[in-house]
Amino acid sequence: MTRVRGGRGGLPGTALALAALLLLLACAGQARAAGYRYWSFWDLDGGSWTYATQGPSLTRPSDGDVQGFRFSVSENSQDASKPRGNADFASVCGDTEPRDGRKRVALVLDFGTAADAPGGETPPPARTACASVGPDATTAEALASVAKPLRYDTNALLCAIAGYPRTGCGEQVSGSGRKAPSGAKGSSAPAASASDDDGGPSVGLLAGLGAVAVLGAAAVWQTRRRRG
Repeated sequence: MTRVRGGRGGLPGTALALAALLLLLACAGQARAAGYRYWSFWDLDGGSWTYATQGPSLTRPSDGDVQGFRFSVSENSQDASKPRGNADFASVCGDTEPRDGRKRVALVLDFGTAADAPGGETPPPARTACASVGPDATTAEALASVAKPLRYDTNALLCAIAGYPRTGCGEQVSGSGRKAPSGAKGSSAPAASASDDDGGPSVGLLAGLGAVAVLGAAAVWQTRRRRG
């Protein structure tokens, strides 16, 4: 009879541990759902978009290159949304004649979806443009020649293309798309998200599992004490 009572007495502790596990895992998932709202920069390589390894102010494209920009909310470069459409150099710059001392760069500008737009703003339709610039021009200079006004923050993070969005720059947002209360702004926001995520478990998840382990140990101790 003691064992029956002891087994039943241990159930609340076990249930508590399981409930805590589900709650903490849900919270950890919600925490990792936060991301950053910003313009990502891409290169078209072999018909596929690849996340650029340098910023547009440092990249010097060659004649015939295709580069893209996409406005969206993402946690890091691994889950960033790519420019949409099937644009290639011929379709964008086919009507622009080559000239001596100039290079042609095809640019794809994807202003994103309404779900990723800041509150009160509507993304313009996606468009393409062929920039004819000097041979040493950077992508930022090519972009400025076809998509003004551009807006940068004090850390040279690209905040707006063709005036979109009107406000904000790399701000952290919650999983619902609303600005997070403790969101950081500036060029470090997307970069920190990309570099800090190595594919392993998050700090919140590890802390949650640790707390569950403590609760589980307490439940076992309580059960053994009652059985004794």
